[in-house]
Amino acid sequence: MIDIPGGTFRMGSDHHYTEEAPVHRVTVDSFWIDRYPVTNSAFAAFVQATGHVTVAEAVPDAKDYPGALPHMLYAGSLVFVPPRHRVELDDISQWWTFLKGADWRHPYGPDSSIDDIMDHPVVHVAHADALAYARWAGKDLPTEAEWEFAARGGLDGAEFAWGAEFTPHGHAMANTWVGEFPRKRRKWRGFERTTPVGSFPANGYGLHDMIGNVWEWTGDWYAPRHQADAAKACCIPDNPRGGREQDSYDPRQPAIRIPRKVLKGGSHLCAPNYCRRYRPAARHAQPIDTSTSHIGFRCVIREAKTS
Repeated sequence: MIDIPGGTFRMGSDHHYTEEAPVHRVTVDSFWIDRYPVTNSAFAAFVQATGHVTVAEAVPDAKDYPGALPHMLYAGSLVFVPPRHRVELDDISQWWTFLKGADWRHPYGPDSSIDDIMDHPVVHVAHADALAYARWAGKDLPTEAEWEFAARGGLDGAEFAWGAEFTPHGHAMANTWVGEFPRKRRKWRGFERTTPVGSFPANGYGLHDMIGNVWEWTGDWYAPRHQADAAKACCIPDNPRGGREQDSYDPRQPAIRIPRKVLKGGSHLCAPNYCRRYRPAARHAQPIDTSTSHIGFRCVIREAKTS
């Protein structure tokens, strides 16, 4: 883990997606955070020690999904399957498929395996799975503010975790999509999706994969916008905890009352022509019951305050 000094920083962005705005000052105390996302190897040790069964490995309860056909309720998870032809980018069903048998052990479906990618980030973990691991390890999930402060690596206000340019001097700084999303992606050292943790340069705090590779769970409920900046320096939020559970539901799906948490960091599916969320300020709402092939997590330990 890396010891992150506390401080005040400008959280959010006014120049990209509406949910990132407005920029506002936030203060966080010092904390420790994992140098890398939790890997398949580390998660396997947790499962072996506890017998934990992930959300993706359990058959959904029909009461939680009103109107769902019984034959559609089976254990599985969302897997990115690139289309073979050009598609409209406003229809995610063109590249996301709920696959029976997809889970953290079988990231691309029942016939796939993690045997050769144990040093890659674990995926297909729902929020409860990430939190269970964190508690087993004596840790916690980061707040959105902690995560963003750490991702910035001391570069307050910078566009990216490494500075002002996406690819400085032509060098890729994170595992993001290279090519035309969602059809054409260039491999990176033979990998089409996730990459081994630590494959790209660390940020100013020595943290790897804060941007790209996999989205990462935080502990905060999602709110569609940040609160405005405090009028006075004395009123800057101190260790804020994000939105409220009752406000985190997706208004587009009123029948499905599944609250959402904040994801940070973007993933290997973020591309210049789609989802430019490979920045510390970027954020995404994710239902807590939903796992995918591009969501993982890392953990924190908060230093105890002394009076």
